[in-house]
Amino acid sequence: MILESALVTYYEEIRAALRDLLGRGENTGNGDFTPGVELPELTPAMREYLSVSGVRHAPMGDYRGKSLSLLDLTGNPATLTTKTFASLVIVARAVRYIQDTGERITIVTPSSANKATAMRDAVLRAVNTGLVTAEQLNVVVVVPERSVAKLRSSELFTDPLLRDRNPICVYRGEQPGTVKTIARGLVDNDRELMETERKTHLWYTLQLENYLAADVVRALAEAEHFPPAADRPRLHAHAVSSAYGLLGHAYGRSILPEADRARSLPSRYFLVQHLGAPDMVLSLYNGGTVDEAHRPAYVHRPQDGMYVQEQDPHFPAVTFDPYETLDPTFYTRNPPTSARMNELIGRQGGGGIVVSLAECLQGYGQARTLLGEAGVQLPANPTALREWSLTMAVVGVLNAVDRGLVTEDDILVHGSGSYAADDFDALVLRDLHAVEDAESLRHVVLDATVL
Repeated sequence: MILESALVTYYEEIRAALRDLLGRGENTGNGDFTPGVELPELTPAMREYLSVSGVRHAPMGDYRGKSLSLLDLTGNPATLTTKTFASLVIVARAVRYIQDTGERITIVTPSSANKATAMRDAVLRAVNTGLVTAEQLNVVVVVPERSVAKLRSSELFTDPLLRDRNPICVYRGEQPGTVKTIARGLVDNDRELMETERKTHLWYTLQLENYLAADVVRALAEAEHFPPAADRPRLHAHAVSSAYGLLGHAYGRSILPEADRARSLPSRYFLVQHLGAPDMVLSLYNGGTVDEAHRPAYVHRPQDGMYVQEQDPHFPAVTFDPYETLDPTFYTRNPPTSARMNELIGRQGGGGIVVSLAECLQGYGQARTLLGEAGVQLPANPTALREWSLTMAVVGVLNAVDRGLVTEDDILVHGSGSYAADDFDALVLRDLHAVEDAESLRHVVLDATVL
């Protein structure tokens, strides 16, 4: 099943979701600017703007009696991740505000890389389709240094005007999550300055509801085109940092007509994380708390240099490093969404698992074969992979099946991201803006918003 433009297909449902989730006034309670919840009319230019929001469903084959399939959300070649969906909706709201008022907006986005790429692509698409001008809308992204290898060049970088208007800022400190503090600090401290001196509104878009509204397309497409059997529960597996995508699917299920919901059992959800940020899995199995003491104790195995454990089947049996960062995409610690996912899984079913790089390498050939059946080509050499999300999700499912952690026979893997070094033109650190705090970020934004 291929749905060429899911955001166009379900445009009215997304409009309704935004109104429901955020309300017509969208009062954030902290004085933040928001452009409102309305989307532009679905003109030919809007249809072109949204045309990269494809959704694809394909079988992956069977594994130990389990039927595996893929929900591929990576169809936009400019991003190759699911971040396209929310980014297009967020920027569309900015477009509507600009068209209605003539005022300018500067989007400020902290990111581990993929959201930054998707937001930049959405802004570029809005400009190139003529919905707004480059002077009316721009985006400033802040990423940790370890994520620079995932950033990609585009016209927003190669065109001098667009490059000046849309800077990429890099934080070189030890804690990648500090990018959120820096971006938040800019908006809190300099909102009025930017409105007065630069005649632009700062919009900080890191709000769960922005993502839930876009991710309803997962549930809507599923219900219409590949619903689960009435008597067989479906497990939705996803490599997650904060599980926005699964929460969006759950919300999408809740807005389906009652007759559609009644045709199948409640969805079950399975979280896949890595050792560098396993907090959602820790929270799930430890009463909502995240404590390092709940991690299994790894023992160094001198004969091969690996670290091993047999205490907890929800954690890797073997790893190169008990605290390794498998992929910097997943950097969020103690996400506020944990409680919602714990309640959802506790009520409807599911679970979670943590995977290691060693396990992903061990299962890489098998994951590559299964994904190849579904039309996704992983590189033959795993060192070329730059986005591990999809590989993590598949290996996590295989490990969970092997360890008896999964009872469901119908497993849908959400393909949230996969790309290799040859899939994009990379950027290098020296071409980007270094920032240490909100003040240094302010200087970059001031330069980017000169009238």
